[in-house]
Amino acid sequence: MSSRKPKLILVYEPEKACFDRLVVEGHLPARAAEIASYLAQSTDIAPEFDALAAACLTRGLSFAPVALDDAAGVLAGEDPKATLVWTLTDGVAYFRGCAAPALARLNGLKVLGADDALFALCQDKFRSGAVLGALGLPVPRSGLARDGRWLVEPPASPAGWFVKPNRLGAKIGIWPDSRCADLGHALELSRRVFAAYRDDVVVQSYVAGRNARASFLGLKPNIGVEALGIAFVDSGGDFQTMEDSLALYGDTGEAARAAGTYAEPVLLPVAASQPRADARIRQVAQRLMIGLGLRDVFSIDLRIEADDTVHLIEFEVCPGLPCFDFRAYCRSQWNMSLADAMVETAASRFSRVAAS
Repeated sequence: MSSRKPKLILVYEPEKACFDRLVVEGHLPARAAEIASYLAQSTDIAPEFDALAAACLTRGLSFAPVALDDAAGVLAGEDPKATLVWTLTDGVAYFRGCAAPALARLNGLKVLGADDALFALCQDKFRSGAVLGALGLPVPRSGLARDGRWLVEPPASPAGWFVKPNRLGAKIGIWPDSRCADLGHALELSRRVFAAYRDDVVVQSYVAGRNARASFLGLKPNIGVEALGIAFVDSGGDFQTMEDSLALYGDTGEAARAAGTYAEPVLLPVAASQPRADARIRQVAQRLMIGLGLRDVFSIDLRIEADDTVHLIEFEVCPGLPCFDFRAYCRSQWNMSLADAMVETAASRFSRVAAS
């Protein structure tokens, strides 16, 4: 280990920087604001920076939050033996966070989280679905459409289809009619998404069940799927719309708190009512960790039917750390605040490096 004090660098992409860039690229301001809202976790974690720095100090580390646009210059000057890079945001199209782990690798710096290839894969839902299916995981089959034209025709689906943008955040651009009963409407939704966001749409076989999320933070060495926190996420609807999402995070969420209208979805442990489904989700996560390379920090979104059938919807290598569900996971699984859990994870990584 270097004689320099170990440093944790948190790289994040600010909402405003993304918004300004999208407007310059010709997106309407209202649409650019919706797109940039996916980065609200960067806004929401900023008040934690002092707590993160203090938690680092107690563990013999230093802390540096770095905006993505500054990352190339900052990372180029860091000591590979004393630096750990944690990337808060991903993205290959509208968002650019997947550049951070690549920059870290370019400069020989260690990263916390999956390798940079997965940062790109998880934000292309059609391609990631194809990979997950090839691994034998229970993902709904999908088609792909662009501006009213099929690129890949979707499968037959007696229950209908669910339509969502391919490369944007999971909830961006999803309207109340995104579950549809005919493919003509699916193509109409693809025209609306293309006009508003310039994105393709995944047209996925609709699967029934309750929404669930599995969160993971590898706070201790060699920890496995026993550290997953698996909870139903009950928001009162079949799926979360863009409007629902905006009400939870960033400036809109703060305004809702100030107005007394903020309401988080209810989190209920899956194991309490459906232990077989909980066990199956852990098997899915194990397959993702071994076959895909998920590690350190990630989340998985799922649908769970009453008969314990599990559907894997997507995975995230940059879960919303300051979001209500991940904070709840840190409290329930690790009995820690978000800042302490993050820094303990980093300190554990440094101790493993020092011992090797």
